[in-house]
Amino acid sequence: MTLAYVALGSNLEHPDRQVSAALAALAGIAGTRVLRHSSLYRTAPVGYADQPDFINAVAALDTALPPQALLAELFALEQRFGRQRSFRNAPRVLDLDLLYYDGVMSSDPNMILPHPRMHERAFVMAPLAEIAAGQTLAGIGDVSELAASLDAGGIVRLDEAV
Repeated sequence: MTLAYVALGSNLEHPDRQVSAALAALAGIAGTRVLRHSSLYRTAPVGYADQPDFINAVAALDTALPPQALLAELFALEQRFGRQRSFRNAPRVLDLDLLYYDGVMSSDPNMILPHPRMHERAFVMAPLAEIAAGQTLAGIGDVSELAASLDAGGIVRLDEAV
């Protein structure tokens, strides 16, 4: 089994419910179990600003799937939730990003690992630091230090982790 981190986000159709349902759906991926997940966070949109705020979270998975198969399952889950890719940074029902897969480094344009901008995004690093405080990720660095170095203004924690 392999440790992987997945970021979840939504800003359409009751985003808090979408992210909560997606967290439950992650447990349904064959050969995969959710070890823990962060609280939900309300965050301002990045890139395209003329859209509703997002609800974000991060989940730690234990998976037997290779990274390409896990990514395919994440894309399939987005599709089941009704994800449409109209333009970059567009509003979305569900966005799932494979952030990290147990030290695997990949520059394949279809699967860059670790996620190339995760360490620059407070909406990813704040929930990740909640569930992986003090952990050092290969190719990224210390999760807590990276999260602390980012401007977390505008990020609001909505609930307690389960």
